Amino acid sequence: MNNKKSLTEEDIKMQFITPAIVGTGWDLGRQIRAEFTFTDGRVIVRGNVTARGKRKRADYILLYKPNLPLAVIEAKDNNHSVGAGMQQGIEE
Repeated sequence: MNNKKSLTEEDIKMQFITPAIVGTGWDLGRQIRAEFTFTDGRVIVRGNVTARGKRKRADYILLYKPNLPLAVIEAKDNNHSVGAGMQQGIEE
């Protein structure tokens, strides 16, 4: 196994996070969505001009039932603290 500090976020997801989620009983084909875009972004209105903000995307969405999301999981590489993705997960 590589030194964990040298692993990318994608490496962390494939080697640790996905197996951990599946290992707890979540079905990869039916209940787990990876790199899931769940909103087109906020609608921003300035006078008579409207625009969309940045799309919101999660590393993982866990679905209780089809189209019924239960949890958002944000992955980070090992150069970030455990809580580094917390605010990102809350905002998204």
